[in-house]
Amino acid sequence: MAEERSLRKSLDLLYNGRSRKAARFRYGLIGFDLFTIGFFLATTPVDPTPAILVADIAIALVILSDFLIRLWIAPSKPRMLLQVYTIADLLVILSLLLAPIFGDTFAFLRVLRALRLVHSYHVLRDLRRETAFFRRHEEALVSAVNLAVFIFVVTALVYVLQVERNPAIEGYVDALYFTVATLTTTGFGDITLQGGGGRFLSVVIMVVGVALFLRLAQTIFRPQKVRYACPDCGLSRHDPDAVHCKHCGRTIKIETEGEA
Repeated sequence: MAEERSLRKSLDLLYNGRSRKAARFRYGLIGFDLFTIGFFLATTPVDPTPAILVADIAIALVILSDFLIRLWIAPSKPRMLLQVYTIADLLVILSLLLAPIFGDTFAFLRVLRALRLVHSYHVLRDLRRETAFFRRHEEALVSAVNLAVFIFVVTALVYVLQVERNPAIEGYVDALYFTVATLTTTGFGDITLQGGGGRFLSVVIMVVGVALFLRLAQTIFRPQKVRYACPDCGLSRHDPDAVHCKHCGRTIKIETEGEA
């Protein structure tokens, strides 16, 4: 029991600690995520070969090990299991393990791994602490990642559902072209999705995609704000040079990095 508690404590410090070692470990996980996302994007449009299937299983085992460790050290296991990113990881693992049986039927689910990139409290904390650029542009960067994930997931979904029944979609690039043209409301019309399901998917792309684009544009072009919770009214967004809360007038002391 003592060895088990010691191992659990060591893993918890590695995943959740504030040391440089823990931060480097979490950056290593981000590197692994970037590698797997690139691998998934490169292999989704092609027929699975034995080498790809072996790589899928190996990646699935690594992700599964990471998931089991996170579950073991989690303070509240039910709460963790209900998180969106946990469900996404389980879908990715399932799609990889079922690849030898169902081929690329569930291949589009693998792109959900992109949700892990910055949607981790500890990774966000590391980036805020160590990267001034991230602190200044956090909302825009997170919104850009959300938009990229949406584009990649929908593109993979369009490809999987239409490639064998739609002569206009012969490859992954065609699906990407349609997705971007639709969610930007450009609507060239040279590629359209066929069937009732295809039309419904087009509606989802337009409605959700436009909303994401508007959100991204707002975070990029509106005046930058800093996060600081006012002790009196709780307002959490203020101008970088603010000395008083605009809502209640309380004097606030926002930490700055000093003059450049």
